[in-house]
Amino acid sequence: MPQTKNPFAMTYQNKSFAEKVSEFNTRHCMEVPSMVQTREFVDNLILTLFPLKRNCVVDAGGTAVEMERCAIRLTELLYSIRKSLTRSPGELVEAFFSEVPGAFEMLVSDAEAITRFDPAASCVEEIILCYPGFYCISVYRLAHILYRLGIPVLPRVMTEYAHGQTGIDIHPGARIESPFFIDHGTGIVIGETTQIGKDVKIYQGVTLGALTVEKGMARTKRHPTIENDVVIYAGSTILGGNTVIGHHTVVGGNTWITESVLPHSVVYRNHRVLIRDKRGYDAPIDFVI
Repeated sequence: MPQTKNPFAMTYQNKSFAEKVSEFNTRHCMEVPSMVQTREFVDNLILTLFPLKRNCVVDAGGTAVEMERCAIRLTELLYSIRKSLTRSPGELVEAFFSEVPGAFEMLVSDAEAITRFDPAASCVEEIILCYPGFYCISVYRLAHILYRLGIPVLPRVMTEYAHGQTGIDIHPGARIESPFFIDHGTGIVIGETTQIGKDVKIYQGVTLGALTVEKGMARTKRHPTIENDVVIYAGSTILGGNTVIGHHTVVGGNTWITESVLPHSVVYRNHRVLIRDKRGYDAPIDFVI
């Protein structure tokens, strides 16, 4: 068989390119958490909190051992970015796990609320095993602890892992109370400075975003506030840091909102859906692409 020429043979030009790659990675990529280790940490922590995903029951002793393994993995991740930390990795690991029980209680509340509200849900176990919205909320609540502790990059790697798994993009900086219900979920975007109250329900394709994207606004509130007991239906877009959706409001599908809405409101598009007998209807409705 004829030999194929190696396109990356070490010519002078390719050596120069390799040096550029090495220089870039030395400058930018020496102190970042491993994506592989971060994903393992997320998976192991979720399975420790909800071992029914392994189809098993773990007693208190086994849970403690699994938590210890998660602590070791988190310590390794923090040591990889230790120069960027304001506290020691050991202190941060202890602070993180001291808040995990509170996050777990919130997640139990989330799962129970979904079971109450969703007629398609038969039990809490189904929520934990099958609902991408619950999985994404779980990863967010854990990443949010790390975000509040001032740990750079790692919380975002965690939520982007969940984003890739579910199509739901929740920034770890968002402040989301419990219970919180995401139904279906694909295409949801929740920005960094979003605030969401209790008993809020959000459907697929919803964006809680910023009106403008400017680097100088990094430390300002750019995303909306959603008060308690709000329902936001599919495809709605709500923008702006000064935009407040008042409590007990229903936001209809495919709405565009850039200003505040009073409590107990109903927001919807005023459009008409026409139904006609297609026999004798001459307009082109059978499109061919």
